[in-house]
Amino acid sequence: MNHRVVITGMGLWSCLGTNLNDVRDALYSGKSGIIYSPERKDAGFRSALVGNVPPVDLKPYLHRKFRNTMPEAAQYAYMATLQALEQAHLDEDYLAQHEAGIIYGNDSVVESTMIGLDKFRAARDTVACGSGAIFQSMNSSVSMNLACLFHLRGINLTTSSACSSGSQSIGLAAMLISNGLQECVVCGGAEENNLFGIAAFDGIQAFSVREDDPARASRPFDRSRDGLVPSGGAATLILESYDHAVRRGATILAEVVGWGFSGNGDHISVPTVEGPARSLEHCLRNAGLQPRDIHYINAHATSTIIGDQREAQAIAQLFGDYRVPVTSTKSQTGHEMWMAGASEVIYSILMMKNGFIAGNINFEAPDDETACLNVIPETRETTFDTFLSNSFGFGGTNSTLIIKDIH
Repeated sequence: MNHRVVITGMGLWSCLGTNLNDVRDALYSGKSGIIYSPERKDAGFRSALVGNVPPVDLKPYLHRKFRNTMPEAAQYAYMATLQALEQAHLDEDYLAQHEAGIIYGNDSVVESTMIGLDKFRAARDTVACGSGAIFQSMNSSVSMNLACLFHLRGINLTTSSACSSGSQSIGLAAMLISNGLQECVVCGGAEENNLFGIAAFDGIQAFSVREDDPARASRPFDRSRDGLVPSGGAATLILESYDHAVRRGATILAEVVGWGFSGNGDHISVPTVEGPARSLEHCLRNAGLQPRDIHYINAHATSTIIGDQREAQAIAQLFGDYRVPVTSTKSQTGHEMWMAGASEVIYSILMMKNGFIAGNINFEAPDDETACLNVIPETRETTFDTFLSNSFGFGGTNSTLIIKDIH
């Protein structure tokens, strides 16, 4: 990388909390954000488990004319971005006088699209869709709304790569900054948490049915895992060049030192070992690091049988006999889909800054394939300054980030 890339602000709207302090405490205590939803069971879902993401009330913040163009994911993203900009001390005046960009991960706007089209079909008149429907139904809705609301005049881009979308947004932003094309980029990921957005996902029987004990349903790497638990929300990070951050007196939280990516080029939903392994290898090479330089891995592991196995094998292939601590924060949050690659970077930074690794809750025993990993089942107080975060998605899209502390 030509220019160092640093993180100066973070914000979250998550089933673990809606501010950084609450999320930090939830991670440390091993709190689960998963609940049973009677609404989903009544609607015909095979699994009624879901992350308990608080709804957003934007009325105190935005006029109706602005709210009218914002789908659920954009509402979460707005609240997370407010927090991140505040922590980074990037106010309205600064953004009006300097060029900042946005690259945000999103891969669905199902509910708002459905509502608009239902109105049209019921009325047999396209006017019934409403004036904001087109802006709510576009996949770039999150990026376009945030860019307009926060007056971001640099790059304006949506990363749409399934469950690696949030991670890819960080990687692309870091690449632009590293190459001197931007000095500051707002990035992250958002996921709608309504039942319509993941109905088809439930239909392919990908979700856990451990409905009698929601908090124990998400079990990454555990031999009794029976599927993922869907969740959502938003996570925003502010990335800047090191020089830009120092010049304006920003507090630097961490540094993005490596990004790796790959495509499986194989089955649309069944992961491989080789694809994720190449993403890990590429990231380590890009960072100029060896496996033993990594002190913690926040795994993608979603609590599916084959997905967790393939990732475990990919990590073991790269890390060999080095028993790096591994956990998946999805054991607490469920799978936050398009936001996960961004939120899990924030979760890991919160751990790194506060001297602990959140336990992979519900991990009791590995299966034959996941036994190769050093999975940490309970919160461990420890210091570390470099971590790796994996994100893999449908279509065989893989992204890996390495983040380093700045003291």
